Amino acid sequence: MQTYRVGIVGYGFIGRVHAYAHLNLPFFYRPLPFKTQITHICSGHEESARAGAEELGIEKAGTDFRAITENPDIDVVHICSPNHLHLEQILSALAHNKAVYCDKPLTVSSEDAALILEASRRCQAPFGMTFHSRFFPATIRARQLVAERFLGRILSFRTIFLHSGSVNPDAPLKWKLTAAAGGGVVADLGSHALDLLNWLTGDFTELIAETQIAFPNRPDPHDPGRRLPVDAEDHALVLAKIRPSFPEPGSEAEEALGTIEATKLATGSEDELRVEIHGTKGALRFNSRDPNTLQVFREQEKDQPQGGFRGWTTVETGQRYPRPAAAFPGSKITMGWMRAHLACLADFMFALHEQRQPDPGLGQGVYIQQVMDTIK
Repeated sequence: MQTYRVGIVGYGFIGRVHAYAHLNLPFFYRPLPFKTQITHICSGHEESARAGAEELGIEKAGTDFRAITENPDIDVVHICSPNHLHLEQILSALAHNKAVYCDKPLTVSSEDAALILEASRRCQAPFGMTFHSRFFPATIRARQLVAERFLGRILSFRTIFLHSGSVNPDAPLKWKLTAAAGGGVVADLGSHALDLLNWLTGDFTELIAETQIAFPNRPDPHDPGRRLPVDAEDHALVLAKIRPSFPEPGSEAEEALGTIEATKLATGSEDELRVEIHGTKGALRFNSRDPNTLQVFREQEKDQPQGGFRGWTTVETGQRYPRPAAAFPGSKITMGWMRAHLACLADFMFALHEQRQPDPGLGQGVYIQQVMDTIK
């Protein structure tokens, strides 16, 4: 059985999420036709690199990403570092013909994305993006229904990603609130909302956006008595038009109008992604805080007598993944955020093993980067 040797560049929170997914693949995909082995990790600090190596039970850990991207013993490179570091690391991996699995967003600008796209043409290995919101059974089912034209002609939509991480004005300034590091809520949360909506409905044709920085300065994380300017947005609101990918016959030229919001100023929220799509024949809605269900509405249901059967129906999607996923821990067991990440990685690894390009791939990473640049 083939074993793919994996190196993770960036071993903070998201690097550990990617590592967790690799370690648990054999439980959720049985029989797994390949093996993966994390052999190297890289972190910005020696202490976290050593701690990660101990956590994973490996020996190869350090601060130089080239020990992974240029290593002939590595097959798959995970990019889990801060956004502004992606470009150099990805270009190095592509130059050495590595398969790349990049956490969102691809990079910090469309110009950098174009450089990556050009470099990829000289690399034969697959390139995948971590847009894991596509990989809940509920969102997979939603995509199926849209493709079957369950909604009829799509009329309107709204997508909201709510978080409260920027509500406290005295929270220290971290890289996700600095433009130089590619931070801001559009890249952090908006990238997920944009990808999910694009995947479910279609391409964006018009965008009008407004962004906000709630607090102009925050404490220096290394010197709390000193305050530093904030130059990356923590709230974005977008009015958008899309051209549906699966139009109702006769409505091919019709566009849908809706809104997209990404914010870290939603007091009382923790991590909540919502999407609603309304059409002439029906509607869909999903909330990541209830990941086990998809809400559907059929316009054709009659409202008499006394309401008939008209109303929203709860579809129990649970952990009902299509093959090759295994029925573990069971289709009725509560769904979770980590399981969607694992499914996204599995999809990429199966594409690599079957020698096909993954979806979402580099092209989607470039597209979402261009959309984000338009919004900013």
